[in-house]
Amino acid sequence: MTMDRRTFLGNSSLLLSAAALGTAPVEAGQQPMTPNRKHRLVATEEAFATPEQVEAFRKCKDTLWHDPDVDLWNVFLTSETLMRRLLDVDHERISIMDQAGVDMHVLSLTSPGVQLLNADTATSLATLANDQLAEMVKRHPTRYAGLASFAPQDPARAAKEIDRAINKLHLNGLIVNSHTNGEYLDNPKFWPIFEAATACNAAIYIHPRNPPAAAAELLKADVNLWAAIWGYQQETGLHAMRLIVGRVFDEFPKLKIVLGHMGEALPYWLYRIDYMYKNATLIYNNVSGHRLKKLPSEYVKDNFLITTSGMNTHPVLQYCHSVLGPDNIMFAIDYPYQESMEAARFMNSAPLPEPDVEKIAHGNAEKVFHIATT
Repeated sequence: MTMDRRTFLGNSSLLLSAAALGTAPVEAGQQPMTPNRKHRLVATEEAFATPEQVEAFRKCKDTLWHDPDVDLWNVFLTSETLMRRLLDVDHERISIMDQAGVDMHVLSLTSPGVQLLNADTATSLATLANDQLAEMVKRHPTRYAGLASFAPQDPARAAKEIDRAINKLHLNGLIVNSHTNGEYLDNPKFWPIFEAATACNAAIYIHPRNPPAAAAELLKADVNLWAAIWGYQQETGLHAMRLIVGRVFDEFPKLKIVLGHMGEALPYWLYRIDYMYKNATLIYNNVSGHRLKKLPSEYVKDNFLITTSGMNTHPVLQYCHSVLGPDNIMFAIDYPYQESMEAARFMNSAPLPEPDVEKIAHGNAEKVFHIATT
C-alpha cells in the first residue's frame, strides 16, 4: 500500500518530534541549569549539515524521486529550528553544549550524508564537507572533533578521500550512512574503503538511514514504522550483521566499527545469533564456502563499539555494560535530533562504577577517535 503526499506529511509529524531538537539556549539573565555535572562529556554522534548538502536535498525535494530519505528530508526542510541547528556550529550549538555541560561534540555530516547522489557529485560534496569540518574543528579545537564523510559510490576515490581526511585534515574517524543505493559494505567491491580505514587507524561510524525503498514501504504503509522509531535500527543492525557473516573482520581483523543507539539491537541478540550460527548447519555454518574464524558475538565484542545516542535509559546501559564491558561503549547525544540536557543527566547519573562511567563518558572516545585528553 502507498501513501499520498497529504497522508505522508500528516504521519510525519512524529518525525519532527526530532525537532524538539536539543535544548533551548539560556535566555539572557537566566542561570544555566547544568545537569549535576560530574564527568567530562564527549558526545560522539552529533550531526551538522553544510549549505551545499541542504541545497542538494532541496533539489531532490523538487523532483519526482521518492527515495525514503528524500521523503524524510521533505519533512526536515520544513523545520526552521532543525535546519538552523544543523547549520550552526559557532553559536547556538555551543550555547546548548554549555548549558548541558557537554565538553565536546564529535561532528558528522547528517544522514544520509552524500549517499543519495551520483558518484561525481557525492565525491565532490564529501571533499567540501570535510574541508568545512576541518575548519570547524580548527575554530573550536577544544569543543569539536570530526568524522570524515566519503562517497561509497566510488570506492577508489573514497579510499583517497579517507587518506586525505585523516592524514592531511587530521579528522578523527569516518562516518557512513549504512547502505548506498541498496548495497552494503560487505560487498568486496567496497573493501578499498576498509583497507584505507585500517591503514589510517580510523574507526568507521555506521549511522542509520532509511532502508531501501522496497523495505521502507513495508515500514511506512499503515503503520508508520520507518525512520527512527523502528526502520533505522532494523537497517543498521542488518548492515552490521552483513559485515560479520560476510567475513569482513576475518579480512580486516583490526577494523573498528561504531554503532549508535546502544548497538542497533545487536547486544540483545548475541546468544540467539551464536546459537543459530552453530546449530542451524544447513543455513549458517557455511558463508560463501568459508567458515567464520570466530563466533558472531566475538566479532561484536572485538570489532565494534556502541554509543548511547538516543537511548537514555539506565537499564539498557547496564545490560550493554554487562554484555560488552565498559571499554566498548561511548556517550552520545544525537544532537540536534535528541535532547541534550536529558542525555547529559543520563550519563552523569549512570549507575555504574565511576571508572567505567569515565570510560563511557569520554575515555573511550578519546582513545578510539584520537582526541586529546584534558
